[in-house]
Amino acid sequence: MTRVFLVDDHTVLRKGLRSLLDGQPNITVVGEAANGQELLDQLHATPADVVLLDLHMPVLDGLTTTRRLREEFSDVRVLILSMEEHELSIDQVLKAGALGYVLKNADKAEILVAIQSVAAGKRFLCSELGLLMLDKLVGTPLVSPELAQTDKALSQREREVLQLIADGLTNVEISDKLFTSKRTIETHRQNILEKTGAKNTAALVRYAMGRGWLSKE
Repeated sequence: MTRVFLVDDHTVLRKGLRSLLDGQPNITVVGEAANGQELLDQLHATPADVVLLDLHMPVLDGLTTTRRLREEFSDVRVLILSMEEHELSIDQVLKAGALGYVLKNADKAEILVAIQSVAAGKRFLCSELGLLMLDKLVGTPLVSPELAQTDKALSQREREVLQLIADGLTNVEISDKLFTSKRTIETHRQNILEKTGAKNTAALVRYAMGRGWLSKE
């Protein structure tokens, strides 16, 4: 039986994951936490085999939590479950000790396979991210040639948003930093994608870097 601990600051998501996993014969959810510190405080009394961990959380985020788990609970396997598809964030957390990475829009079957793979000590990357990596490896264009040729200029605010996207911030974090609403940031993000022709965040960042739009700091 694989003991799973759910860590995400969104209660609705945790409840949805628990509902998904509770019916599985070889998986039991042993605990929930809203951030990494709550997880660490509970693990001594509530042992787990796999921790399903979000990246962006208050108090103690997913990257720092992964590092702490490697130091303090080395037997616990970490599976990141996040909407973040930025290559730098993925690389950092895998190097920090996570065994797997799955996007939150993955289907139920893939999440279950990811849990069992990580529990067995195997690395796992969800299919969507795997295809992105393959596209990069073989040089398949992720930017629409038609839109790329127009090279539409971004506004100053759109460039600010793009820089923060490249830094790995979520829409909520960007809205807080720029003192505007999440809906406004979502609109900026969509406009940026349309102007660049990028099909996803990873392609967008690579496209912007190639044109020298991003800060090197």
